Amino acid sequence: MTTLDETLSQHGIEVPGEFLPRLEQYCTLLWEWNQKLNLTRHTDYEKFVTRDLVDTQQLSSLLHPGERVLDVGSGGGVPGILLAILRPDLSVSLCESIGKKATVLQSLVATLRLSSPVLHARAEDILQESRFDVLTARAVGPLWKMLKWFRPHWSAMGRFLVIKGPGWIEERGEARHRGLLQGLELRCALEYRTPGSNAQNVILQLWPKGRDER
Repeated sequence: MTTLDETLSQHGIEVPGEFLPRLEQYCTLLWEWNQKLNLTRHTDYEKFVTRDLVDTQQLSSLLHPGERVLDVGSGGGVPGILLAILRPDLSVSLCESIGKKATVLQSLVATLRLSSPVLHARAEDILQESRFDVLTARAVGPLWKMLKWFRPHWSAMGRFLVIKGPGWIEERGEARHRGLLQGLELRCALEYRTPGSNAQNVILQLWPKGRDER
């Protein structure tokens, strides 16, 4: 298997050298856990770089220094743990409602010596007690379902950044049909393609109407 550094070079993706050892360690730990639990299908550097890392880098470009981020449904740690590694200036909390996955996240965070708290709870419950500048999500569920979860909680969150694939237009239509975009602004903040496969991805940004989108 090619190394992380080689895979990055093949795709012309730049990562500061200071972060490479921790990214490699994260992959090793995650793939070991994956033999016990189904956490990811991305079990080589090619998929890690072109999917997980690229998604996180694109997301990172939309986050401002010092923001408090809640990563919803962190699962195996993408994008939450990767954000915590690549953006130490952020305050990243990892939210995971499934106990086994939360246990894995706690182990990863401890071994990687990250300061990100792992919250074993549903995001809706967390938002009843804490406020975050940004919520992030990837592969958590259809847009309408997430908007239904968070509809009562916009006072506890500034904006919502969602990583989606080419089906996002249909998901937007379904959310609109269900009336879940009422009172919200939705903007396609970024469009980018997955290296190698050329699949189109987007990051959607949502926030309440009448409020600054930052």
